[in-house]
Amino acid sequence: MSSPSKATTIPHVVKEEVIASGKWLKLEKTTYVDPVGTTRIWETTKRTTRQTGAADGVGIIALLKRTLHKDCVVMVKQFRPPMDCCTLEFPAGLIDEGESAETAALRELKEETGYKGEVVGVTPVTCLDPGLSNCTTQIVMVNINGDDMENTDPTQQLGELDLMKKEKIVVDSKVYIYGMGMSQAFFKPNELRVLKQ
Repeated sequence: MSSPSKATTIPHVVKEEVIASGKWLKLEKTTYVDPVGTTRIWETTKRTTRQTGAADGVGIIALLKRTLHKDCVVMVKQFRPPMDCCTLEFPAGLIDEGESAETAALRELKEETGYKGEVVGVTPVTCLDPGLSNCTTQIVMVNINGDDMENTDPTQQLGELDLMKKEKIVVDSKVYIYGMGMSQAFFKPNELRVLKQ
């Protein structure tokens, strides 16, 4: 004898109520209906700077290419108050009104690292932490000509990042998974399904 199956419903948001709002973020109480038709409550964070039709920000995977040197991935180390420590991240930032992902990436790369680069690829819009927020990003791949005079002694436009002695550093998950992927591709390429023909 089979058990009765539960009716399925298309999950959907019923209403969103702002609980608190600041300059950059807001906290909302989200009422939604789950796949079995039960009404539930979720707490959601959202950016107050969201623009229609675009990602909230960009992450930049920048490769520094120099003659007679191995290519290097450029990263930033900065203090993040929510973590109460420094993090190791790809350069990143919000997309300004009217900016494309490519323009925002080159601006943020220059501000955070001092490097000038050339965009070689852009991902579709992806989510960052969908269980917490509706924040979205586009990853922009950039090549930096390290032999260019402008890139031989880069200076950050935002000033020095806060580097502390004897610090605890947390690696951003995007950086970590990128490193895992590169390691897998380099050391075990035959185990990568995408590379099998």
